[in-house]
Amino acid sequence: MAKVILTHEVSGLGIAGDVVDVKDGYARNYLVPRKLATPWSAGAEKQIEGLRKARRAKEIATIEGAQAARDALQSAPVVVEVKAGESGRLFGAVSPADIANAIGARATVDKRRIHVAQPIKALGEYQVQVSLHQDVAANVTVKVVAAK
Repeated sequence: MAKVILTHEVSGLGIAGDVVDVKDGYARNYLVPRKLATPWSAGAEKQIEGLRKARRAKEIATIEGAQAARDALQSAPVVVEVKAGESGRLFGAVSPADIANAIGARATVDKRRIHVAQPIKALGEYQVQVSLHQDVAANVTVKVVAAK
């Protein structure tokens, strides 16, 4: 087993700053090359603390603030304008970054906290889940319309 420090959130494993034990091959072949984790060492304690401070600064501090942001996001659909063909198919797909930019005015959301179940490749309305806090998530309606 290898001991690693997570640098980003990995679903099913932990969040940035966590020290976890994983199998050697998973760490060597997946986590470290993708910069999702770094090998643990005695000198890495400062790095862990720095990651935790950065995470606290980014996250919404209180559950009440997260709930207020959830209510703002769920109040009305988020409109994303994209290039589309005449049949309604998109040139590409709507990414979590596009959704985060569209949400921008209502709440500050990191694109890595937006979970899209299926790739969005056509015009219409879709449901996506946005993690605002460890205990608070919002189900947001995303309306994809053709750009003019």
